[in-house]
Amino acid sequence: MIARLWHGVVPAEKAEAYQQYVVRTGVTDLKATPGNRGAWVLHRVEGEEAHFQVLSLWDSLEAIRAFAGDDIQQARYYPEDKDYLVELEPSVVHYEAVTTE
Repeated sequence: MIARLWHGVVPAEKAEAYQQYVVRTGVTDLKATPGNRGAWVLHRVEGEEAHFQVLSLWDSLEAIRAFAGDDIQQARYYPEDKDYLVELEPSVVHYEAVTTE
């Protein structure tokens, strides 16, 4: 299993609206992609900024490509992201995920 982790920063006053937006767009698309095992939105406020992490779990690199395109390291953005995010970070990170059961 592979974990895909994206990070973004929004102004703190936009955090609630952005959380709703990212669930409606990215998380919905993640979960609809065959091979996705789930997605979670994590966030924390630090002063005037809110940091978001979107964690998704995948069966394979091929499944991630179906969501992200050929360059799976490149972050995928939606049209309104630029209205929220401080910057469009160019990449994501992937981890091998193992269960402890």
